[in-house]
Amino acid sequence: MPLDKTGAEADISQLPDSQRYQISVDEQIAGFTAYREREHDGATERIFFHTEVDEKFGGRGLATILIEQALTDTRAQGKVIVGVCPLVAAFLKKHHEFDGDTRPVHEETINWLQGQIN
Repeated sequence: MPLDKTGAEADISQLPDSQRYQISVDEQIAGFTAYREREHDGATERIFFHTEVDEKFGGRGLATILIEQALTDTRAQGKVIVGVCPLVAAFLKKHHEFDGDTRPVHEETINWLQGQIN
C-alpha cells in the first residue's frame, strides 16, 4: 500500500458500480475520483471528471496517490484515459509515462459527459 506524507497507509479501491476509485486512510474514506466509460473510436475510454479529498485529509498527497493508482489501473485494464478533471489533467501534464494511454478532451467529450452525469 502506498504511504501518504504522514506515513499512513492509503488504501485505493475501484468501485465499478459507482464508477469511481476511492481512497481510505485508517479505514476512513478520504476521497474519490469519479469516471464514466464509453466505447469511442475503437477503444474503451475511461473519462475522469471529478476528484475530491475531504479537507480533513488535505495536504497529505492523497489526491496524487489516488490519481496515480487509478490511472495505473486503468492502463493495466487496457482502457484509454481522458482527463477532464483538472487534477487528473494536471497530473497527466507532469507524468509523461501515461502519454501513450491518453486522449485529449474535446468539446464532443464534454457534451457526452454532461449527458451522462446530469
